Amino acid sequence: MHLRKTLLAFSFGSFGGLAYAEPASQEFLPLTRKDNAQAASLGLLEGQTLGGTTRNWYGNELGRRDTRFSYDKHGVATDTSRRINWVQGTIVKYESGFTQGTVGISTELAVYNAVALNRSRRDIAGGDHFRTLTDDEGEAVGQWSKLGLGNIKARVSNTTLTAGRQNLNTPMVASSGNRALPSSFQGVALNSAEFDNLSFDMGTFDRVSPRSEQGLSQFTSEYGNRNVSADHVNTLGVNYQPLKSLTASLYATQAQDLWNQYYFGAVHQLGDNDVLGLTTSLNYYKTKNQGKSLLGPIDNNTYSLAFTGTHKAHSVTLAYQQVNGNEYFDYLHETNGIFLANSLFSDFNGPNEKSLQLAYGLNMAEYGAPGLKFDAYHARGWGIDGTHYKGTGYSGVTAMNGESHYEYGIGMSYAMQSGTFKDTTVRATYATHRASANQADGNLNEFRFVTTVPFNIL
Repeated sequence: MHLRKTLLAFSFGSFGGLAYAEPASQEFLPLTRKDNAQAASLGLLEGQTLGGTTRNWYGNELGRRDTRFSYDKHGVATDTSRRINWVQGTIVKYESGFTQGTVGISTELAVYNAVALNRSRRDIAGGDHFRTLTDDEGEAVGQWSKLGLGNIKARVSNTTLTAGRQNLNTPMVASSGNRALPSSFQGVALNSAEFDNLSFDMGTFDRVSPRSEQGLSQFTSEYGNRNVSADHVNTLGVNYQPLKSLTASLYATQAQDLWNQYYFGAVHQLGDNDVLGLTTSLNYYKTKNQGKSLLGPIDNNTYSLAFTGTHKAHSVTLAYQQVNGNEYFDYLHETNGIFLANSLFSDFNGPNEKSLQLAYGLNMAEYGAPGLKFDAYHARGWGIDGTHYKGTGYSGVTAMNGESHYEYGIGMSYAMQSGTFKDTTVRATYATHRASANQADGNLNEFRFVTTVPFNIL
């Protein structure tokens, strides 16, 4: 099963988002240097903060047709049609300020804690290690903690080098935050943002800290053989905004002995949302096997193209996505490194798959209820064909011949605008997915209810 995406997480590009509230200018933007952030440093203690978030994460899945979960009942593997996970995840994070001087030094530390609120062996059905952490016998681990973030930063002007366990958000290496706790990465990263409209990222990582596990793991493929891994993941990219109305990203990432992957993304905005705004979003990935090719031969070109029309409170999105390759479009496990328009409940990323999505969003701020939003979508995928696959890294692919699937979902979110619980968010979603016999994502209904409360201590 690969049904794990937050609903309606429309990642149309690394700059993401819908059209500006004001009409976007088509004029060229010159490179403009930012003010020197390091020159404004307050000092190690003077700039320190201590705070965090606590998230209540509830997910209720119901298998339909032949989709079932399994749990250990007195030593016997027993099927169940329902899986319920309920976890409280809390992050307490300390960030020092940067020391003063030409080179500023700071540190970031975050302790992650999870409490399993539902510990029924039958309900959690093994937990699948992405929802509730379980032991070797399938029992829920009632409470556990780990160091989620731990790094040292060095900054010159607006260029920062970070060494240690950290968050990242790039089109191929991105922290996944759709569970009670997010993933993080261990390594070294450099971000340079000396200009208002131009920035660079580079990094090398050797371990990932999973969302629902205590330890560190090597990087593996999301859809491929989990018994093979990459010793290192290296990434390099640039983000550029040549026009107020146009942003673009170009990235390359190497998962050692698995693949080289290249990404291009662009978002263009036109018009005025008060009348009619149009956002066009393009995402393209090229993936080729690399080094020892532990997942076998890979030659994959995948893209998505989305159009979002916005009029005041209302937005309508039409998105087309296509996979050109006899294997899955794949990305790194425990990352959100898939900035494709139709990565929803399912990723719609089967071999040679085509998919179409229609979505609607309503922002109730226009009607006097700021922070309240509703959304709904329907997506269909067809033409899944893996019969020409010659590799060994992806099981079950050759049985996919003309497979299809569809899903639909509705959601509501609310962000508190003021008061003691300002910025607290509540999100409720319901999704249904139905698939043909050999499509990998199966037949499920899922309801999620997630509440995230930020807090400040210092």
